[in-house]
Amino acid sequence: MQIKDVLLAPGSGAFFYDDQAAIRAGAAQDGFIYAGEPITPGFTTIRVPASSLSVGLVLTDDMVVWGDLLNVQYSGAGGRDPLFETAHISDLTSRIVKPRLLDLDASRYLDACAQVLEPHEHKRLPLAVEYGVSQALLRAAAHLQRKTMAEIICAEFDLPLPTCRVPIYCQSGDAREINVDKMILRSVDILPHGLINSRQKFGVGGQTFLEFVKWVATRTREIGRPGYHPVLHFDVYGWIGQEIGLEPQTIADFICKVADTVPDFTLNIESPADFGSTQAQIENYANIVSIVDNRGSSARIVVDERCNTLEDIRLFAEAKATHLVQIKTPDVGSIADTARAVLICKTNKVGAYVGGSCTETDLSAQVSVHVSVATQADMMLAKPGMGVDEAFSIVGNEQNRLLAMLNRRRAQDEKIGMKSTVSHAQLS
Repeated sequence: MQIKDVLLAPGSGAFFYDDQAAIRAGAAQDGFIYAGEPITPGFTTIRVPASSLSVGLVLTDDMVVWGDLLNVQYSGAGGRDPLFETAHISDLTSRIVKPRLLDLDASRYLDACAQVLEPHEHKRLPLAVEYGVSQALLRAAAHLQRKTMAEIICAEFDLPLPTCRVPIYCQSGDAREINVDKMILRSVDILPHGLINSRQKFGVGGQTFLEFVKWVATRTREIGRPGYHPVLHFDVYGWIGQEIGLEPQTIADFICKVADTVPDFTLNIESPADFGSTQAQIENYANIVSIVDNRGSSARIVVDERCNTLEDIRLFAEAKATHLVQIKTPDVGSIADTARAVLICKTNKVGAYVGGSCTETDLSAQVSVHVSVATQADMMLAKPGMGVDEAFSIVGNEQNRLLAMLNRRRAQDEKIGMKSTVSHAQLS
């Protein structure tokens, strides 16, 4: 036994939980809030401050390692878990999870996750619990083995130590123009998200969105450093389908039209439409991807809604129903499943984007960096929050520190290997 106690501490996520159904139904923004009545169960207002719950594992050497339990911004939408309730999650964690944590070998990460996160009464634990507890267990294994969290992932999944950085993607929130400028000045790899989550932001026939895409490309050329050439990535929250219809040909035509307006850039379009179920999403997205590819367009389709669990990700990847999967870490659940999801994407030659939510915390963001680098994902989200600077700093600095440590570890291993070779030669 290496865990002698479990601590729980209520906390805050870095943004807000939003009722997506109410926003899609036309709720108007009034300052920072949305006016009107909520629609999604659990919401008392359309915008709710994000809450979290920290779980601390007290190890036998009195070291305390933490993980954060939380949900995504649009909780309860697109097949996701309902709105996070701290009291309920805290009670469940104390009653069910804590006894399991006190009776396991925390140095063996995958075994520990399997033991602690097994279903209760034939039902999967809330994904927030899986997410936070698996973070703490990864930190525990790293501490006990005196390794980085990335090294634990590499060892458990038989992966080589990574050498390359993972491109970082920033999201703008509603302060689109100011935050785009921040991203360009910081030479962010992928930008800007755009938060195109309402008819007002998308525009009639998508014209407002189209103008915004062109503005971002122009602004990049105007104030970016020489040679700066980011990927343009826009999340449209299903509004292409909502505004111009759910016919795959029509959606693909529109996406190609947008890509043609910024021919010098790779264009990622996330969540072009919501077809109402996972199976319908797979079938229609596969058609859209096929049409876009046959056109030779520079556009890439990114799936988010209806692609939540590890099994969902497998189905989309195998069906080639996307160019890039957003692996939304709190929706997948266990950090171990995030690693598995990246590897599934790679096996099927589909892009792996380790995403998440603005509602996360500094701790969950740091863990995401380690799993992204260990598995060599294609891109990862700067999180938490919507302010750009803070999220880019947290994720970017953690990645740079991690790569420095891994480079040192690699150099040490090479030195030991050289000494071993010399000793063997002397003995011969």
